[in-house]
Amino acid sequence: SANTPTAEFIKNPKWQFPESPAEHNLKEAIGQDCEFIDARALAVQLLGDGIYTNPLMLGYVWQKGWVPLSHESLVRAIELNDVMVEKNLAAFEWGRAIAENGSAAVTPGLQKSEASKMPETTAQVIAMPETLAALIERNAQMLTAYQNAAYAKRYVDAVKSIQTRQNSISGDQAQELTRAIAQNLAKLMAYKDEYEVARLYADPAFTDKLRAQFEGEPGKDYRLKFYLAPPQLAKKDNKGHLIKKQYGPWMMHAFRLLTKFKGLRGTALDVFGKTAERRQERQLVDDYLALLQELAQSVNAHNIEFAIDLAKLPDDIRGFGHIKEANLVAAQKRREMLLQRYRGATELSRVA
Repeated sequence: SANTPTAEFIKNPKWQFPESPAEHNLKEAIGQDCEFIDARALAVQLLGDGIYTNPLMLGYVWQKGWVPLSHESLVRAIELNDVMVEKNLAAFEWGRAIAENGSAAVTPGLQKSEASKMPETTAQVIAMPETLAALIERNAQMLTAYQNAAYAKRYVDAVKSIQTRQNSISGDQAQELTRAIAQNLAKLMAYKDEYEVARLYADPAFTDKLRAQFEGEPGKDYRLKFYLAPPQLAKKDNKGHLIKKQYGPWMMHAFRLLTKFKGLRGTALDVFGKTAERRQERQLVDDYLALLQELAQSVNAHNIEFAIDLAKLPDDIRGFGHIKEANLVAAQKRREMLLQRYRGATELSRVA
């Protein structure tokens, strides 16, 4: 029952998975006697990766008696496939255990008598909403790692300028505005350039994740390949779009070296920052900060709806390369329209 995006998400990034209608349609077609489990979430929880969803589901349906094959033949098929055999077999057996025992199968440490009292459903963890203060702190830490403490302070100071203004506005919309700014300013400031790509790959967390997901040591037991399109080096197709090229394991050494030069980002010595795309990304940050200065001086109860829409606009600028360019053009047109409405509402409130 995992919500997996369809191709519609590519055309409409704000598309939402129709979970309830989907379940209703399945019950109408199959009958009410059907079962739903989030096999992908269970695979991640138990084995560290959603890649084991299918063998887990296979074990589940086999245990239910819905697959007319012997246990030995399925195990042998996994062995003959010779891909992550140990973990695929573990996923298969976990699926059987979940089908047989429900949540007791994924609840370690319980005595058998205690486990038998557990309901036959997988327990759900409900995440509490992140507080605004926690959001700002998390983004500040991220921007410190991205660039430095001074860069993060620039972010915090900009958000606090709006927080000061919001105290004069009653209602939930003031909080919504500040949260939108805290999210979207961080997104713009942490644009994914060459230095950031290098930092993310050079971070030990990347290789730690590989070790958790795959057997063996990365770079020794299996090769790493990277598909990149550096603007200065990549060729273009007949539409002018950059073509990604395969690079070998040696790129890990290049990433570790490049991440040491992130302090050059945005300076005269930034060789990557001279492209039109990088200049555009820096301009987006400057434009957004200028917008925040205007909002900090004039936002009020009469124009705050337009202010919120303006603050959320960066969320529409998604993707990379030509996809991002198209989204940016649409966002800029909407920005001009919203600014006119915001300033019009501001003038009306002053007259009133």
